[in-house]
Amino acid sequence: MAVPQSKAELLSAIDINYAKLAKDLASIPEPLTRAKTLEGHMKNTTMSVHDLVAYLVGWNELVLKWHAQQRAGKVVDFPETGFQWNQLGQLAQKFYADYKGLAWPELLVRLETAKTKLVDLVESQSDIALYGVSWYEKHTMGRMIQFNTSSPYANARGRLRAWKKANDLD
Repeated sequence: MAVPQSKAELLSAIDINYAKLAKDLASIPEPLTRAKTLEGHMKNTTMSVHDLVAYLVGWNELVLKWHAQQRAGKVVDFPETGFQWNQLGQLAQKFYADYKGLAWPELLVRLETAKTKLVDLVESQSDIALYGVSWYEKHTMGRMIQFNTSSPYANARGRLRAWKKANDLD
């Protein structure tokens, strides 16, 4: 799928990639979601399907936090307070821990809720606000949202499909 260049394309990419991911997630037996059998987000680590979804929730909610802070006139600490861009593996580990206590169904609801709030955010913006001005360094708001929604949804789906095939779940 091409990189979105407009509000309509971004909304479409989020909806299409999320729908495909949600279908795959719904087919995974809950008892298998905690097995650490996927390659992790940090070198030489493993994660579970639950961790993979926690990662998505973490980034989706982080984007919402960035926008809330900016709207409130606060300085946004990118990517997250206490983390630099070269520490994204450690940030992934934080997300795994943050959502570890959520049951699988609750985690899926949390992902859908975050995705819905991001869609609402995109719908509230104009094409110019999303793609006409830099929002963070050289990146537009639309690009930053895409980096943390439709692209990771597609990536996670690819990981899941390979995992399901390797585990005879297809």
